[in-house]
Amino acid sequence: MIDFTDQVAIVTGAGRGLGRLYAMELARRGAAVVVNDLGGTMHGEGADTSVADEVVAEIRAAGGTAVASYDSVASPEGGEAIVAAAVQNFGRLDAVVSNAGIFNSIPFDELSADDWRRMHTVHLDGGFYLSQPAYRLMKAQQHGRFVFVSSSAGMFGQPLEAHYAAAKAGLVGLSNVIAIEGAEHGILSNTVLPFGVSRMVTETLGDPKAVEQIGFLNMIKPELVVPIVAFLASRDCQFTHQNYSACAGRFARVFVGLGQGWFAEAGSEPTADDILAHLCEISATEPFTVPDSIFDEVFSIASQLGVTT
Repeated sequence: MIDFTDQVAIVTGAGRGLGRLYAMELARRGAAVVVNDLGGTMHGEGADTSVADEVVAEIRAAGGTAVASYDSVASPEGGEAIVAAAVQNFGRLDAVVSNAGIFNSIPFDELSADDWRRMHTVHLDGGFYLSQPAYRLMKAQQHGRFVFVSSSAGMFGQPLEAHYAAAKAGLVGLSNVIAIEGAEHGILSNTVLPFGVSRMVTETLGDPKAVEQIGFLNMIKPELVVPIVAFLASRDCQFTHQNYSACAGRFARVFVGLGQGWFAEAGSEPTADDILAHLCEISATEPFTVPDSIFDEVFSIASQLGVTT
């Protein structure tokens, strides 16, 4: 059994929905949990400390250990305070589930600069503001696990969500670099792309009965996302730099592959017409590799060109 005894975890956005379930599961498995939630609306307005308090009460009533944190991830000070809550209450930090977020739907041509910035401040900036102080602590400990909650909206696209999709895709990039730099310090970082009925879904639909009427929504119970998050946050997870989709009980790796491509003749000056002529080779998805970093691509190209790097 995957066990979190004597380990400390932070879960942001843990007052409701998927975040609450993550926090409850980690606590059930023995983790001391910092339940972080500002308690705002899905659109990022207001605050309510009772949202985090209620989850802490649930965990304690079940025999677990937890403290509440009401700081916002959307500032450096907030991120520092959340990590400090773990250290001050429990003395260390083993895992961070970066889940806090907001959501709304806006057509791309109507998206304002404020809409764009607000979404990025919570999701992408918030991921950075929280993970940097956590990383520094984990580096000193020579151990840590990051689980960033990304989205298929960012990897594959979703109408009306340019701001949300861009922010969520940015978390994949952040996780990739933390994975590379953290490897020598025992720090692993992965992402999860979850599907689950939450207030993000219900508030977007507007009609509570719609959830019952749409068959697929009945299949994406939020509880079905929890196992992959708990695993990736655990010491049993021994890999890094990967992304996983969790949807309706199906768990699958999501990756960015690099095709073999086409090489212009050495010494030539390829033109747009050459691109057109070789488009099939350039666009082919087979064969492909999954580079571990930008260097993998550079070294591979150099090797094929006979250049010593």
